[in-house]
Amino acid sequence: MKILFVHQNFPGQYLHLARHLGASPNNEVIFITQRQDAMIPGVKKIIYKPKRIVTPGIHHYLGGTEAGILNAQEVARIALDLKGSGFVPDVMLGHNGWGEIWYLKDVFPNTPLLGYFEFFYRSQGADVGFDPKEQLTPDTRPRLRTKNLGNLLALEAVDWGQCPTQWQRSVYPLRYQPILSVAHEGINTQVVAPNHAAHFTIPGTDFTLKYGDEVVTYVARNLEPYRGFPSFMRSLPAILDRRPNAHVLIVGGDETSYGPGLPDGLTFRRRLLDELGDAIDLRRVHFLGKVPYSSFLTILQISRTHVYLTYPFVLSWSMLEAMSAGCLVIGSRTPPVEEVIQDGANGILVDFFSPNDIAQRVVEALEDVRRHDEIRRNARRTIVDRYDLRTICLPAQLSLVEKLAL
Repeated sequence: MKILFVHQNFPGQYLHLARHLGASPNNEVIFITQRQDAMIPGVKKIIYKPKRIVTPGIHHYLGGTEAGILNAQEVARIALDLKGSGFVPDVMLGHNGWGEIWYLKDVFPNTPLLGYFEFFYRSQGADVGFDPKEQLTPDTRPRLRTKNLGNLLALEAVDWGQCPTQWQRSVYPLRYQPILSVAHEGINTQVVAPNHAAHFTIPGTDFTLKYGDEVVTYVARNLEPYRGFPSFMRSLPAILDRRPNAHVLIVGGDETSYGPGLPDGLTFRRRLLDELGDAIDLRRVHFLGKVPYSSFLTILQISRTHVYLTYPFVLSWSMLEAMSAGCLVIGSRTPPVEEVIQDGANGILVDFFSPNDIAQRVVEALEDVRRHDEIRRNARRTIVDRYDLRTICLPAQLSLVEKLAL
């Protein structure tokens, strides 16, 4: 079978699927991407870059759409070259988010296209307006409607779509949901598993934490409001005061992935540190930045309790991996989390905006190491039963590919 993948940040959500398909000598797998590093055996990468930047001064509704068009044009040009060389895929897969798949069917009209759809922007019931302090303006709804131009282009172009969770599928318009299947990319539960021998040394020091210590963990791609970083930070003074042996490991960068950033290049980490001042003991709060995956896994394995907070938005892999590693996850009572965590059964749910609620539940978890053992076991069982890569998610993805390729 000939398979064409497209994702600007290789391999993105296609790591396991591309690796599986590339491992078969019966498949020819090509992956179009902007990312130059990283390789997968059996997968040929083709690198592209947009010809130019977005037009300076373009209407602010349309910047993302023009960026998507520029990406889509370059991907289409590569697809034309592939077609000219005799490569006609049996199936195409690509993430909708950056426009790359918009014109693929114009090059290969008879090849089925499976699109990956993460999020449809809405003015109600999702991220916008979730924070009661957010100021909505007459500009908000038109801007969001226009922001969905790329979603709508792709929904009309694809033969079928894939969403990672039921809630993320639910935010798409009802008319399109019949062509969207829920298939998560999966968690390798054999690798992401509890390890009671795990230990982690804080970089640049000789200080080591191990399984059984009072370790609180927090992980996000970037430390920002969409992932509840302000609420988490504001919970720390009470946690550190009531648990003098607790240490907090914070993984994440200082950029902004979602929502507006702060003026003058100020980071949310700096802003919260300035706000809290001496109320937190920085000898026990360790900002680790972005870490290698092996370190990330070890951090989860030594965690006594893992805090995961999110707006009603895309669900992070890290929460599922924390559960797979046997963490006690204290998660926000928001729809993406509630799809997975049942309060008191396989995790603990808290008010996203309440540092006091977060602190109280974290302290309870640190006070009694055995009190939540059943919840930890249930958390891992949830991931094994619903999100396991080998038995659940990879077969579901392969089934979508095979049905389309027939």
